[in-house]
Amino acid sequence: MDDRATPSLARDRPVTSEAAPRLRDVRAEDMDTIGTLNDEAVPHVNRLSREQLEQFRCHAFYFRVVCDQGMVGGFLIGLTPDASYDSINFLWFRDRYERFVYIDRIVVAPAFRRRGLGRWLYDDLATRAGPVASHLTCEVNVRPRNDTSLRFHERLGFIGVGEQDTEGGTKRVVLLARPLGP
Repeated sequence: MDDRATPSLARDRPVTSEAAPRLRDVRAEDMDTIGTLNDEAVPHVNRLSREQLEQFRCHAFYFRVVCDQGMVGGFLIGLTPDASYDSINFLWFRDRYERFVYIDRIVVAPAFRRRGLGRWLYDDLATRAGPVASHLTCEVNVRPRNDTSLRFHERLGFIGVGEQDTEGGTKRVVLLARPLGP
């Protein structure tokens, strides 16, 4: 495998020390923090109620957090095609791809950014998704524009595969996909 195509922070970041950041599955006690992180990331992600977050916690293929210094610094939620989810972006991918993991959202707290934690979450997701998916998929806002996320996904090898308006035309997204495997 070409390390440049699929960078792995897991091999670059020591995760055995208590002081080192670590990834783990989400826990019920994380939900208030995750709700706050999510709300602070609007408009780059949409708001979620506590009930919606709980649905993800119980049913998502992937819902993990990155912790550093005892604090949840970010999270990623990923869904497989069999998820009961009515997001128009998720449904767009389900109509076009048979085996994928849809990244519903990734949020990294401002104090934790620029440290590779988002990329680490993506690497972990790619490893876990490999046996069940041919692609990772997601969308990024182009109206309002999220240049930081667009650059991030480009560096990770995502390519644009479509665009669509959402939320009654108040947002426009580019739909992105990244192949998994060799």
